Amino acid sequence: MGAGQSRNRITDQDKAILDMKVQRDKLKIYQKKVQVILDREDALARSLLLKGDKKRALLALRRRKYQEQMILKTDEQLFNLQHLMETIEFSLVQKDIFFGLEQGNKVLTQLNKEMRLEDIERLAEDTAEAIAYQNEVSELLRSNMTAEDEESVLRELEELERQEADNMRLNMPHVPVHRLPEHVAAPQHIDEEDEDELEENENTNSERARNEPLLA
Repeated sequence: MGAGQSRNRITDQDKAILDMKVQRDKLKIYQKKVQVILDREDALARSLLLKGDKKRALLALRRRKYQEQMILKTDEQLFNLQHLMETIEFSLVQKDIFFGLEQGNKVLTQLNKEMRLEDIERLAEDTAEAIAYQNEVSELLRSNMTAEDEESVLRELEELERQEADNMRLNMPHVPVHRLPEHVAAPQHIDEEDEDELEENENTNSERARNEPLLA
């Protein structure tokens, strides 16, 4: 009976394997959910750029990059922990594995908080509460993003600006360019009264010419 209980006892390694599976399943669910958030942040950044609000557009892109990195790093960490358990005796790495799993749970909890669409909309609002939230997010991102992440975000911003400029040019109405017709002077119209006057003047001049004496 004692031997049976020993065989059925859940070991620390069993707990670690189970916890790892739970985290990986959660991560897969969050990866699907977070894509909706990432797409909305991209759309918001484009909208803010069109309004000339480059500062808030950059904040939306920074938040997007931060969330992408959270997903990527958590996935890499779970993979590394699993590899560690499979290649090294559990008792030698038990402390590291449980610490890694603890950190993974914290990241997943934080990631779950990032799933609210209403928080994204607050990035574009002008209320005092929204501005305080924007400052809080900006400070959090500043302390958690690397210089490489920041450079990547700036490149994304430049690319969005280029795309929006191209779209504006494509959507502008086409103005056809045609050569203007050469100006042709309109024929002068002479009414009947003016015509009679001209004819009378011509007759008078002819009469004078006949009556003038010829020079010797």
